[in-house]
Amino acid sequence: MTEVIKHVDISYYVYLSVLLFSIGVMGVLLRRNAIILFMCIELMLNSVNLLFVAFSSYMGDANGQLFVFFIMVVAAAEVAVGLAILVMMYRNTKSVDVSLLDKLKN
Repeated sequence: MTEVIKHVDISYYVYLSVLLFSIGVMGVLLRRNAIILFMCIELMLNSVNLLFVAFSSYMGDANGQLFVFFIMVVAAAEVAVGLAILVMMYRNTKSVDVSLLDKLKN
């Protein structure tokens, strides 16, 4: 019995990545909760990672997958710094609403 390997067209990956990136952008622009903002930024980074891996596989080159590794390292550092800022913001304002950050100037 032979296995049939179906190849997915690259355009499906592009459409999915554009959809995920758009959801992330809308979340960043419309929401005020800091945790949601971090999740939307991660969603945008993961949509770019999806494109890098898809085009890397399509072109037969591993450079895109190397970029994905570096993006994941930057995302991990962003989460660590972002959560530290979030904890300090919550300690000062008792909220994670980013519109209250102007109160931290005093």
